[in-house]
Amino acid sequence: MARARNQRADDGRDTGRGQTAAEAVVEAVDGGLAELIPDRDRARAWTLLIDGAPQSHVDLDDPAFLSFEYQRRLGHVIDLVAPPGKPVHVVHLGGGAFGLARYTAATRPRSTQQVVERDAALVQLVRRELPLDPNARIRVRSTDAREGLAKVPDGWADLVIADVFSGARTPAHLTSVEFLGEVRRVVKDSGVYAANLADGPPLTHLRGQIATAASVFPELALVADPTVLRGRRFGNAVLVASGRPLPVAELTRRAASDPHPARVQHGRELMDFTGGAAPVTDAVAVASPAPPPSVFR
Repeated sequence: MARARNQRADDGRDTGRGQTAAEAVVEAVDGGLAELIPDRDRARAWTLLIDGAPQSHVDLDDPAFLSFEYQRRLGHVIDLVAPPGKPVHVVHLGGGAFGLARYTAATRPRSTQQVVERDAALVQLVRRELPLDPNARIRVRSTDAREGLAKVPDGWADLVIADVFSGARTPAHLTSVEFLGEVRRVVKDSGVYAANLADGPPLTHLRGQIATAASVFPELALVADPTVLRGRRFGNAVLVASGRPLPVAELTRRAASDPHPARVQHGRELMDFTGGAAPVTDAVAVASPAPPPSVFR
């Protein structure tokens, strides 16, 4: 596999911290061109991009640090899925640079985690350049997310996180009632499903995903920037679902006080937000919309 060092990010200059700055790594992976860009403000932190689209941020010195707003919102879900510090079973659909798996291992030691990442070349790149803690109980499978989910035992997971993008779009087969039926099978009765969704005006995809989740799970909440909810710009929203009541009050408090403040919708307000959208089945499922080019500029 071809591999190149990208001199755009750094030319080996001294950082002022008594060490030479890291260089970016650019490598072709199955899903496109992967770039690991060093964070100039944090000594051993990196941002992963695929074909120019930011995927995740990882700080090897502080894996509990979450930079991207969607990562922070999913971090709140991880924090609230069980009492602080309690080990949990987590399935991550989509791996990226394993940022959320690292966060879970750091904040909930002895947790057991399965990461399903289809892009085997990306997994190799991340393992080589940003190695996982060998003591963390993180197993990585290079297979399709839905196929990997099918191999997880019934009721095994406290939490299933879906953060799967092919390029910048969620594949169609991960948006349906049938897919969420598999998620419901895997999570415990008190377990939680959380999905990173991306959409823009008129929010057709997001409304459909809420309706789809509502057909499988009785309890839902949506965490997003108010401008995204009002359909004023393209952005991310985190959908949270469970068979049991969610910690909505605490999730709302954390989302509102976050460096990237967000609003939480739930109950009747969330159902009204769907605007009568119908649940999505495998027969009619389509990939999430592509973001406009201006999103990554």
